[in-house]
Amino acid sequence: MNEQSEGLARLKVIVADDQAAVREPLAAVLGLAEDIDVVAAAADGTEVLAAVASGPVDVVLMDLRMPVLDGIETTRRLTEEHPEVAVVVLTTFADDESILGALGAGARGYLTKNAGRQDITRAIRAAGAGQSVLDREVQNRLLATARTKAAPAPGDAARQPLPDDLTPREREVLALIGQGLSNRGIAEKLFISEATVKTHINNLFAKAHIRDRADAVRRAIGAGLA
Repeated sequence: MNEQSEGLARLKVIVADDQAAVREPLAAVLGLAEDIDVVAAAADGTEVLAAVASGPVDVVLMDLRMPVLDGIETTRRLTEEHPEVAVVVLTTFADDESILGALGAGARGYLTKNAGRQDITRAIRAAGAGQSVLDREVQNRLLATARTKAAPAPGDAARQPLPDDLTPREREVLALIGQGLSNRGIAEKLFISEATVKTHINNLFAKAHIRDRADAVRRAIGAGLA
């Protein structure tokens, strides 16, 4: 779905936010990136779905609280109807309901509006490449929630034991995910490249049937790795 321009794979992005004062400057700033084309700016979920239906889109940068059709329901519909389109949430809300609702609906990234331009572009690029990015506040919140829900329940780990063919390095990576580290943090901790971390995560997720990063945190805690 990406087109080549000057040797770069350009990501087609929709910016969705009901506030024009946020939506328009954000679209303008992202449009300055050499590998991002902002193809539409939407004020609600119905406009997002219409824009996706009318042309190729790689990533939607999604606000959660929008009129007509909110960000979580829009993400759910995109996941079901256009699974090739990645969603990165950008919102002021970092409560459990919002985070788990968005990730459960299929969002690949979750940032708060404290995120800077570099954080946002990095998350868009990661989502376009099939990776997940959660900002530190969201990681910490998710980890605390997972510990509360998963750790006290007897037998949870026994219901979904980790497969025996996980390598020691893959277990180590899972443990670090469970501690809330990003791919970059894991790479720095293990003195390996981010590309190698991504390879370990892909192998780990495939072997252990892990759906996403939130599921990985729960599995790590259930297995006593975090």
